Amino acid sequence: MTSGYHALVIESSPELRRVVERLLIGKGLTVDTAADAATGLRLAREHDPAVVVLDDGLPDLDGCGACRSLREFSDAYVLMLSVRAGDEDKVRGFDAGADDYLVKPLCQPEFVARIEAVLRRQRRLVLAAPRPSIRRFGALTIDPVAREATLDGRTLRLTPREFGLLDCLSASPGVAFTRAELLEHVWGVSWFGDDHLVSVHISNLRRKLGDDGRDPAFVVTVRGIGFRMGPGREPVAP
Repeated sequence: MTSGYHALVIESSPELRRVVERLLIGKGLTVDTAADAATGLRLAREHDPAVVVLDDGLPDLDGCGACRSLREFSDAYVLMLSVRAGDEDKVRGFDAGADDYLVKPLCQPEFVARIEAVLRRQRRLVLAAPRPSIRRFGALTIDPVAREATLDGRTLRLTPREFGLLDCLSASPGVAFTRAELLEHVWGVSWFGDDHLVSVHISNLRRKLGDDGRDPAFVVTVRGIGFRMGPGREPVAP
C-alpha cells in the first residue's frame, strides 16, 4: 500500500542514493532517482514530486543552485543532504529554498523521522470572513476561486505556495502578518520547517510581481513584524 506521494532523490553517491531510495520506498513512496541536477530537474518537471532529497554536492550544479531552479516551478518539500555542518551552510541552504537540512553521514532514523513528519502533515485551509471573488490592486488581479493572478493582463506563473501567500495577504489588505502566521496559513499548522522559508518565497513572489524590494508596490515589508498587502501600481500603458 502506497502513501500516494511521489519522491525524487537527486544524489551523486550511488550507495547513498540506494539507501535513501530504499528508506523512502519503505514508507510507501514512489521514488525516482537521479545522479545529477540536470536529470533531477527534468524528472521533477515530469513527475511533480511531493518530496525531493537533494545532494548539496552534485557534479553539474551545487545543491543550492539546483534548489533555486527547482523553486522556479515546484513547491516540493526539499530535504538537503550535505557534508557541510556549519550554521552558515545551513542558512545558505534555507536561503536557496530548502525546507530541511541534514548533515552527512546520514543518520537513517533521523531521516525517516523527518519523512514521516512530512507524510503526517495535515494541510489546513484557514477560512477568514467571506472574501470577494475577485481582488484588484492596481494592475494586479487575483481570483482566489480559480487560484489565478494576472498582472497587466498577463497570467502570472506562481507556484501553489506563492499564490497561497498572495491569497492570504490580499484577503486582508493593510493587515500585517508575521512570518509565523503566514507559515501557518500557507504551509499548515503542523509544517516541519523554519519560518525563514516565508522570506524566500516572498522574494520569489516579488520578483514575479516586478516588485522593487526597496520600494514594493504589492508585498510590503512591515519592519519588525512581517508583510502586508500594498495598494499596487497602475497598469503599464500599452
